[in-house]
Amino acid sequence: MNLQSFRESAWNGLWRQNTGLVQLLGLCPILAVSTSVVNAASLGLATVVVMAVSNFAVASLRNFIPYEIRIPVFILIIAALTTVVDLSFNAYFHDLYLVLGIFIPLIVTNCIVLARVEAYAAKNDPVSSTVDGVMMGLGLVCLLAVLGGLRELVGNGTLFSGIEMVFPGLSAISLFGPDYPGFLIAILPPGAFFTLGCLIALSNLIRSRAARHKTAAPHPTVPTPATDQPASAA
Repeated sequence: MNLQSFRESAWNGLWRQNTGLVQLLGLCPILAVSTSVVNAASLGLATVVVMAVSNFAVASLRNFIPYEIRIPVFILIIAALTTVVDLSFNAYFHDLYLVLGIFIPLIVTNCIVLARVEAYAAKNDPVSSTVDGVMMGLGLVCLLAVLGGLRELVGNGTLFSGIEMVFPGLSAISLFGPDYPGFLIAILPPGAFFTLGCLIALSNLIRSRAARHKTAAPHPTVPTPATDQPASAA
């Protein structure tokens, strides 16, 4: 995999084909878990691990998997990796495991993971497939972190609430002080829909302005042949 292919995969995963902003895949965990930065980023990082390793496994075994039963085999691989991640969370981050609850096992049903395995890993080499899984997952992590941060900030006036579940000794940052009354709807599901809609609208605005700027960019002038040259003698 050369540098140009790496840049293309990074740009596609983080922005051009962002799974949440553009493809609108996996909206259930995006809306349900993004009540805080810690919860959202933790589930996003768990999804990154499953996507990267499942893409690598499928790309490595693609020549040995019969085409007719490829989908059940892909799901078995994803389910095995999701189980490993679920047990790891239970062992090392038990409090966070209890907060995230059913959404860690539900990674196996996340259409983002199966879509990248079927659309990319089953047709490409292991290295580029792993990079594709990491970049697509990081695009999801960025969206979840921004969405969780906005909802937590507006709803509670804090950031990184629950960070002590991941890094003991750290505590949340209170930006608006203890007297901030909070805005409850930002934490509730309607707030998740509204905030995600605003992020999608902002993304579309940036893309449309970039497209107009590219279209309006002056084209390099091409010198025209002189018309007052004397005709050559016949």
